[in-house]
Amino acid sequence: MLKKILGTILCAALVVTAFTGCAGSGKKKVGISMPTKDLQRWNQDGDYMKQKFEAAGYEVDLQYAGNKADTQLSQVENMINSGCKVLVIAAIESSSLGTALDKAAAKKIPVIAYDRLLMDNANVSYYATFDNYKVGTIQGNFVKEKLDLDNAAGPFNIEFTAGDPGDNNAGFFFNGAMDVLKPYIDSGKLVVVSGEKTFEKVATAEWSTANAQSRAENIINANYADKQIDAWLCSNDSTAQGVVNALDSRYNMKDKWPVVTGQDCDIVSVKNMLAGKQTMSVFKDTRTLAERTVTMVNSILKNEKVETNNTYNNNKKEVPSYLCEPVFADINNYKQILIDSGYYKEDQLK
Repeated sequence: MLKKILGTILCAALVVTAFTGCAGSGKKKVGISMPTKDLQRWNQDGDYMKQKFEAAGYEVDLQYAGNKADTQLSQVENMINSGCKVLVIAAIESSSLGTALDKAAAKKIPVIAYDRLLMDNANVSYYATFDNYKVGTIQGNFVKEKLDLDNAAGPFNIEFTAGDPGDNNAGFFFNGAMDVLKPYIDSGKLVVVSGEKTFEKVATAEWSTANAQSRAENIINANYADKQIDAWLCSNDSTAQGVVNALDSRYNMKDKWPVVTGQDCDIVSVKNMLAGKQTMSVFKDTRTLAERTVTMVNSILKNEKVETNNTYNNNKKEVPSYLCEPVFADINNYKQILIDSGYYKEDQLK
């Protein structure tokens, strides 16, 4: 009789274990798909989200795709097949995951687009991001104020370096900045000596530092033999680092160094700010975005209303969205924003 009872208990335990799929833990699994480990910000986003999700009691499948769209597609499909209940995806190419999104929808798996809107597919449940157009306007207004465009005589010479054309956000960044600066370009107060002032001309594949540097060197050599560069608007830090590398061969710190913008407050770029070679970087606190994403997932899995504060059109639907607020850091406020908040330790910036 005892053997029979023990056997029944053992069988029940095996059934429960098989049912939960997590060695009996019963934890729901969240899939997180990040584009690459090559940029500091994606490592931070992925690690911080993983910590927050695990602290909230979820199992996490975190994958990086090496900036290869086909790899990301395969990884996301594996997440779907392995039992993930929600997917959080920062896409390499905004329209490249359509088949995976369709498979997720067929299994009733909600998808949160993380910081990059997934385009051209109706099976996107939510979008968590920063106000990316505002990122560009912050950069544009920073250049406007630093050059005192409303009062100074000018003209001033400016160049632009934008982001990856496959990243939907890159257009928002560029357009936000250009909408601020275009009136000054049209009036002649700002001069784009290279003539390259459309997104298609100034975009940088994969946000690559090397690509940004190569293009900047070509622009400098072809157009600035006897001209001063007053500003170089870069959409993010990895491209800004390439531009700074190119400017290093032209200027030294005794010269009038151009205003150089960026975004993400990468350690290399913050060090460049302290050295006077990058003037500012828009700070998007990934802790805020990660926490917002965890909150959204919690609401989804508890069948509660998901808080949003905006919508974005992805060509197929108005995607309910939550936009966090960006700020900028420069030499005057970086300690308050980056050190005092605990984002970095001071010795990381030495």
